[in-house]
Amino acid sequence: MNKEDQIKKWLNDELTPAERKAFEQGDDFPLHRAIIDGAKQFEASKFSQAKTFDDLKEVYDAKASTTKSIDWFKPLLRIASVVVIALAVYFSFFNTNMTHIQTLVSEKTTIELPDQSQVTLNADSEIEYSEKDWTNNRQLELKGEAYFKVAKGKTFDVITSQGTVTVVGTEFNVKQRDKLFEVHCFDGIVKVTSGAITEQLLAGDTFRMLNDNFSQDKTTFSKPQWIQNRSNFKAIPFNAVIAEMERQYNIKIKLENVDDNRLFTGGFMHDNIENALLSVTQPMGLSYKVNASNDVVIHGDKK
Repeated sequence: MNKEDQIKKWLNDELTPAERKAFEQGDDFPLHRAIIDGAKQFEASKFSQAKTFDDLKEVYDAKASTTKSIDWFKPLLRIASVVVIALAVYFSFFNTNMTHIQTLVSEKTTIELPDQSQVTLNADSEIEYSEKDWTNNRQLELKGEAYFKVAKGKTFDVITSQGTVTVVGTEFNVKQRDKLFEVHCFDGIVKVTSGAITEQLLAGDTFRMLNDNFSQDKTTFSKPQWIQNRSNFKAIPFNAVIAEMERQYNIKIKLENVDDNRLFTGGFMHDNIENALLSVTQPMGLSYKVNASNDVVIHGDKK
């Protein structure tokens, strides 16, 4: 039954009890009732009585046209309801009390975890962990590079996009940059898993995944050199060295006629850009120029 037929039968009191109940529960029923009540107020000397459906329909249409100006209220209520529901969903499901700490380029910071373990973040790095659930979930996610001094106690996991490091009360460094994943153990024992490879490292051991190639080595340092404001490299592609220098000095370096996959062994200090550039260019037989904008161009031999 269409809307007009419903109204007509309602006016003529021809609806069944079930049809009347459904009609009176409709959104438009208050408007229909208001029109009928208003029609009863008309004076007989000025208006003819609306006895037929067609006559009443004209009154209905006229009345409906005057209410269009307030039709915006219903959609506004719907929008408000959607906003309230969205906020409730957000705070219920996404507000998980995660702690997120991030360093900028040329910035380092040290923070203390809930169990008094210490984490020192290198430049352009970030960690995230659940402070509220730390007792039951001793793990954090790392992007970049960080040095850990883990308090004695339960198992501690450091999760990166390229592997996971598991420790119990030890000191170690984790570096995850692009295609390089490197772990140095300085004290205690750590277990490192990357893909199908799992290794246990003792103090002085190094685990490395570079371009999906696995290798192990030894370190004679007692802590990572970047803690002492020096970046150190052993057989690392030159482009990774340049990327680290950009992080530490907040500069842009352009390479011209340089094989950026050539391996570099050495390091640079973080307190003097001129000395740092000399440290990485001279061993490679390269030259450099600092532009007025403080950007750097490193030159190789012209072909």
